[in-house]
Amino acid sequence: MQEAELHQQMLTLMQEVEAEMRRQGLWASYPPSPEAMASRMPFMYDTLKSYEWLQWVFIPRTRALIDARGQLPGNCNIHPLAEHHLAGRSDIDGSRLLELILQIDKTMSRNSGGVA
Repeated sequence: MQEAELHQQMLTLMQEVEAEMRRQGLWASYPPSPEAMASRMPFMYDTLKSYEWLQWVFIPRTRALIDARGQLPGNCNIHPLAEHHLAGRSDIDGSRLLELILQIDKTMSRNSGGVA
């Protein structure tokens, strides 16, 4: 996949994730505390929910890479954590959000030549 095509696909997916998070009431108006953002754990899973990490870390960093025409990571495996955080929530329907996150994982894996 060409880098420009990958960038465009990722931008589209991130816009769709943001729109779905807003629709479900998962898009926050205020950032997490500096202490929460200082986590050293993968995906900051000890201090943030996956959708918070998407909003405050993944989407901004990925957009910055795209704006700089940089190379995106070759692998992405955020779906399992998102699925874990959304499981059991009766206040939202996370199916569309999980579908979009799975598409992000697959798009990144195709970028590395992996099996999607």
